[in-house]
Amino acid sequence: MSKSVVVYQYPQCGTCRNALKSLKQKGLDVQAVHIFDNPPSREELKKLISDSGLDVKKWFNTSGEVYKEMQLKDKLAQMTEDEKIDLLASNGRLIKRPVVTDGSTVTVGYKEELYEEVWGR
Repeated sequence: MSKSVVVYQYPQCGTCRNALKSLKQKGLDVQAVHIFDNPPSREELKKLISDSGLDVKKWFNTSGEVYKEMQLKDKLAQMTEDEKIDLLASNGRLIKRPVVTDGSTVTVGYKEELYEEVWGR
């Protein structure tokens, strides 16, 4: 039986397409979720962030237009973790993508070496 993963992604994003292809080549059953239309809820994000072991600021898509328009580079330092999570939950465009989870393990962004290590076994 192949392992299932949920991938929060944006179909027009080249990095997301490469990530999906990589996961499928590893034999994973991939359920793609459009991150702009169906961003993870606040509760889902809390669990995903916790499972990822990453600081919440690593979850922001710092190269995205919304991040820049909102001038978050300057604002995040003053925000609480809850405020950051609320912000991420409010707009899928703010979330660094793709986000991949099997329910306990989570990766954010796409680097083939990381995918090989985490999802390749």
